[in-house]
Amino acid sequence: MNIKVVLKILGTVLFWESVLMFPSLIISIIDNTYEIKAFIFSIVLIGVIGIILKNTNTADSQLRKREGYASVAICWLAMSLLGSLPFYLSGAIPSYVDAVFETASGFTTTGSSIVTDIESFPRGLLFWRSFTHWIGGMGVLVFTMALVPSMGARSVFLARAESPGPSFGKLVPKISETAKILYVIYGAMTLILIVFLIIAGMPVFDSLIHAFGTAGTGGFSSKALSVGHYNNPWIEWIIAVFMFLFGANFALYFLIIKGEWKNALKNEEFRLYGITVLAAAILICINILPLYNYSVIEALRHSAFQVSTVVTTTGYATADFNLWPMFSKSILLMLMFFGACAGSTGGGVKFIRILVLIKSVAYEIRHTVHPNSVQTVKIDGKSLDNDNLKSIMIFFFSYVAVMISAIIIVSLDNFDFTTTFSAVLATISNIGPGLEVVGPMGNFSEFSDLSKITMTACMIIGRLEVLPVITLFSPSIWKKH
Repeated sequence: MNIKVVLKILGTVLFWESVLMFPSLIISIIDNTYEIKAFIFSIVLIGVIGIILKNTNTADSQLRKREGYASVAICWLAMSLLGSLPFYLSGAIPSYVDAVFETASGFTTTGSSIVTDIESFPRGLLFWRSFTHWIGGMGVLVFTMALVPSMGARSVFLARAESPGPSFGKLVPKISETAKILYVIYGAMTLILIVFLIIAGMPVFDSLIHAFGTAGTGGFSSKALSVGHYNNPWIEWIIAVFMFLFGANFALYFLIIKGEWKNALKNEEFRLYGITVLAAAILICINILPLYNYSVIEALRHSAFQVSTVVTTTGYATADFNLWPMFSKSILLMLMFFGACAGSTGGGVKFIRILVLIKSVAYEIRHTVHPNSVQTVKIDGKSLDNDNLKSIMIFFFSYVAVMISAIIIVSLDNFDFTTTFSAVLATISNIGPGLEVVGPMGNFSEFSDLSKITMTACMIIGRLEVLPVITLFSPSIWKKH
């Protein structure tokens, strides 16, 4: 592997991370709060490191797949380690492990938190905490490619390693133009959401915070009771709808902009996603009716919001679903595993992989009954080759292997099984809340440092979909050839 290429990419990303801290610094200066020095030091330190590294001479170097994967994994780790400095240096989060956990949770759009009194945080830190969701939502390296087209045509390896889903498809021939299109759509949808929230009665600053969390499907809130703090049905429905929209593949929005509505609506993954969300919301609504005095409107409002926030791995809450019947909690746990669509800002396994598995099982059944028939697994009318199917199987095995390993480590803290299992599932699937101790009204502060480090790793591994991170532990990737 050519380490110079990796260092140059890392430097570019860190430089932009320092630039993206400026809005938070400005808010801190306006409010004249205690974290100003922490932001200034962080911006200078990260910026200097970034400038030094981005000037690495790579004249004779080439970005290959191995450099792409290594760059993405190292960049996300470095961003979390350095992006946590404002929290740690200001004293708002005294433990560096906790600060890194919170920051990684932000960038990976997980939303799991160790903060027990979030409303005591100054606005500058609250803004940075939620802005990390928006930065990480579409991918930091995709964002960088939109700003720095000179990263080259082979930067598609970076996009493939960072983008959620089994494959990355360019919307237009140039990868930098694809990145720009994605971010224009992403930014426009975020702006529309902010306007809607303000109209619905949410304060301007809170609208920014919750729009960042919704767009990045992250879920950090400025309120202890999350979206439930406002007790405003309009706000809840707006966020529920936009969570669903941000959980869809952004390539579909590009098709809609081009006027290809029919092709977008025919997308099999989106259909499965929509049907699953609708069915889950209705089933949970019926199940929780007694808890809301048989008010269908109230039950549907809460079921729809919770289904949308869990399936898109956002993590906002309007109700404590820990208190719901086991049937409802079981559905939500299943949705935590499913996640959103490929090419969205959501986490989880992704509906496209679930769809491929369902069709693969159906194929095997048909092939067993009719062994001489010539059939293939098709998605949207296109046959999947063995490489596609193999990559999905490898992903599932790696995903489950990492999750089991993490559960064993976290179990050393001796919490009950539901808490331990759902905490790991919530972090590796980038969901945010789990069940019991880590439920929507709880947090991760009671875990040991070892468990927090393990779950921080799970968040990054889950966001990058396993392979880019675990390939770093392969000795062959570091060989210079």
